[in-house]
Amino acid sequence: MKYLFPILFVFLGLVSCGDSTEKIFPEKMPLTESVYASATVQPDSLYQAYSAVIGILDIIWVEEGDEVKKDDKILQIINTSPELNMKNAQLALQLARENYGGNAAILTGILDEIRAAELTYKNDSINYFRQKNLWDQNIGSKVEFDNRKLAYELSQNNLKLLKRKYDRTKNELETVLQQAENNYKTSLTNSEDFTITSKINGKVYALFKEPGEIVNTMEPVASVGQSNKFVVELLVDEVDIVKLTLGQKVYITLDAYNSEVFEAVLEKIYPRKDERSQTFKVEALFKDPPATLYPGLSGEGNIIIAEKKETLTIPKEYLVGESKVITEEGETEITIGLQNLDRVEVLQGINENTAIYRPER
Repeated sequence: MKYLFPILFVFLGLVSCGDSTEKIFPEKMPLTESVYASATVQPDSLYQAYSAVIGILDIIWVEEGDEVKKDDKILQIINTSPELNMKNAQLALQLARENYGGNAAILTGILDEIRAAELTYKNDSINYFRQKNLWDQNIGSKVEFDNRKLAYELSQNNLKLLKRKYDRTKNELETVLQQAENNYKTSLTNSEDFTITSKINGKVYALFKEPGEIVNTMEPVASVGQSNKFVVELLVDEVDIVKLTLGQKVYITLDAYNSEVFEAVLEKIYPRKDERSQTFKVEALFKDPPATLYPGLSGEGNIIIAEKKETLTIPKEYLVGESKVITEEGETEITIGLQNLDRVEVLQGINENTAIYRPER
């Protein structure tokens, strides 16, 4: 009797386990492992345009949805003062150019003076040396010799002074001309700052201001992006980002297209993590995009990181912990490989003929 009760207890336990626990066998089938990500469609090269100046919006040259080319006008801010400054700078530049190299140039007048001084110097030089030769022969008066000498020295000094004046004036005029050119370029830049233009060939997707409203440098005034090329922005959890590489397949489903699946390719991985959402942003490009796309369309994406055409699998719900299953011999350690939402790949530990039991939850 002392051995009867333990044997009976074990027997009843096995009968109870067999009645309440489901038994299955591992199956061979295709298995794909993927990383889930939320998806949002955006135009390629989408950017928000900002104003470089503060002012009042005067003219809107386009409407939302309009196609634009690079450097096309989008918005015009009131710019009366910069325009006047530009005209004044242009006048100053014209005057500086005329002074430096025009018909009424200051340098031309100084050159005329230099030519006249050279003639005077040449004449005084001839007279001086002629008188000097006579004086060396004791011919002529001392006063006349001194006068010739003084005239020669004065004309020589005057010529030197005019040449220095020419060089100094030329440098000053070059500096004034350069300053005028810089001021004119600055005024042009300031005037251009009041006109917001497109940086790409694309489409205007949004306008955030109306005529008469104040424009500042902190708020965007327009949103512009390409019109014929869209990217899919995917947010991937930080625990999955290390599994991704460029070129992996991505299957996209969009809410606007119900259950239709679109294939894409992973094109870009941004290296910076968003601290608020603890996610990384990646981008994919459609292989065959839908006929109609709009910015902001949302959906889901599955990035394929591995796939096998046939492998041994079991349902995830039959796992005990991370890598054990219940067999007729009790808990058995297995080695798992790929896994998706429902099934895991079994590499070692059991085979197709091993019965496994669903653990009680």
